[in-house]
Amino acid sequence: MKVLIIDNEEPLRTALKTLLQNYCPDVDSIAEASGVEAGILALRKQKYDIVFLDVEMDDGTGFDLLRKVDTSMFQLVFITAHQHYAIDAFKFSATDFLLKPVQEDELQRSVERAQANIEKHNKLEQVAVLLEGLEPRAYQEKRIVLRDQDAIHFIRVPDISVLEAHKGYTKFILVGGKSVFVSKTLKEFDDMLTPYGFIRVHHSYMVNSRRIVRFDRDEGGSVITEENIVIPVSQRKRDSILKILSE
Repeated sequence: MKVLIIDNEEPLRTALKTLLQNYCPDVDSIAEASGVEAGILALRKQKYDIVFLDVEMDDGTGFDLLRKVDTSMFQLVFITAHQHYAIDAFKFSATDFLLKPVQEDELQRSVERAQANIEKHNKLEQVAVLLEGLEPRAYQEKRIVLRDQDAIHFIRVPDISVLEAHKGYTKFILVGGKSVFVSKTLKEFDDMLTPYGFIRVHHSYMVNSRRIVRFDRDEGGSVITEENIVIPVSQRKRDSILKILSE
């Protein structure tokens, strides 16, 4: 694993590097940066698996650095003498928070935790790639244009979860929870999206069948999406919808 230590104290960088070399055999490359700007440059030039980051440095804080880089690209471990930074640290999805002086057993646990997170992330990426390969290409690549009062949106069909009718408008509920309102009726999208696996489950709702995770029979029936949205099913459409979902 490649590691980057960002700290303005050279003795700490040296001590941490020695601990990593002696107690963390899976770490095979260790780089150093002495401050915020040097850390940003290092992260833009090279990909690292784990970043050990100090909070208070001469040219800013570790939080300043994190606001300027893609934090999803590495496992983050804060190192600081000040425990009150812990809450802010975990707002940035830190893997761990180590107090100075760093103890070897705590360092080992942090590296093991980071390594487990990396392996889990890699497996999820592999599954995502596999599933993407199994999806029909037309479905993956199809986009529709939605115009609201503020902007023109180019939306991928797989990113649409639910369409909901609203008195001459249609509300698009997207994967992730964002919504877009457009001044067209739901009927206008019926023919467009049906070939891509969308089902008109109710006169007021159309659902991406790939987002449905459950059918509840209570109170006439409803479908539940991956976003945990509960959508009523029309009584007259119930049997045909069950048939489609069972295929």
